[in-house]
Amino acid sequence: MLIKACLKPGQNGTKKWSEQYGDSLVSVRYRYDKDTKRRYTTVEIIVEEGEWTPVSSRGQHSRSMTDRFGIRVEYFEKAIQEKVKQAGGIWRPRHQLWELPYGLILSLGLEDRIVGEE
Repeated sequence: MLIKACLKPGQNGTKKWSEQYGDSLVSVRYRYDKDTKRRYTTVEIIVEEGEWTPVSSRGQHSRSMTDRFGIRVEYFEKAIQEKVKQAGGIWRPRHQLWELPYGLILSLGLEDRIVGEE
């Protein structure tokens, strides 16, 4: 199915649906099926609203042991570089970071060196 338009409330093609759904309307999509030669109009609406607290990006629950992260190791820290290499770390010269799975970062005690999580 081909999507030709995804419109926000207030754009041309959403008036009828804005009148029907009001502030609950999020978007209107026009889909086309070449095989059946049919056009389908779909609407996305808000059906429930409530409080939500995002999980901290630094929380342990949001990480898998296999998720890969970049860590900063300074040029002069040769012993740490060697440990990271032995653990299978990959040097990413463009970012000037070593990349390792989270589980290995923990086992090496380098979690305080993880970069770019904000």
